[in-house]
Amino acid sequence: MSGHSHWATIKRKKGAADAKKGKIFTRIAREIVIAAREGGGDPSMNVRLELAIDKAKAANMPKDSIDRAIKRGTGDDKEGVDFEEILYEGYASHGVALMIECVTENRNRTVAELRHTLSKAGGNMADPGSVSWQFDRVTYFAIPADTYDFDTIFELAVEAGADDIEQEDNLIEIIGKPSSYQSIADHLSKANIKSEESGIRFLPKQEISLDVENTLKVMRTIENLEELDDIQNIYSNLDITEEAVRAMENE
Repeated sequence: MSGHSHWATIKRKKGAADAKKGKIFTRIAREIVIAAREGGGDPSMNVRLELAIDKAKAANMPKDSIDRAIKRGTGDDKEGVDFEEILYEGYASHGVALMIECVTENRNRTVAELRHTLSKAGGNMADPGSVSWQFDRVTYFAIPADTYDFDTIFELAVEAGADDIEQEDNLIEIIGKPSSYQSIADHLSKANIKSEESGIRFLPKQEISLDVENTLKVMRTIENLEELDDIQNIYSNLDITEEAVRAMENE
């Protein structure tokens, strides 16, 4: 997982520019709307909403914008469009599997943009179920190892119901069943431990290894997909090596 985590760090740095914050806020607001619509507007009773609000705060999203998105989700604010959440499956070049989470008000537009971007890069859309079997749905936390003690994190995570705790380079990674998210988050919060990244995501059962040139090609394809307005998250089974991460940083 660490290769994916390091690449995520690079993307966060690249996306830190103020010019991109509008898009980041829009993406997070959609997550809040969907979460509030499905589970209510109280984050203490709605794990998914709590997670979305945590993302919003980490991105310095204004409190008024967060509150407005919650009200739109609960129906207290009738303004705006009606979003739907869709999961698409596909392949990048070299058979790299992709799970693509979208939130959109126009399904036809979203599919057309996805298909165009993938085909242009030598990939294609896939039928439902033809890719998802290659992934597990998991709870994931990444904690900076230079700030917190591994043994302390290990004990807390095991007590909270985590399935796996690893340390690689500068990250302590916690993985568990989706149902364990709230318990792990609560244990970390009570111990005043802040994660660098957390959420419920798709984790590949096996990764595909490519040379650096082709790894970068697939990484660029994923970046191009992430530029589309309706994309929320993309997960792949690409093995992202340290060499590829360094090459990406130097571009």
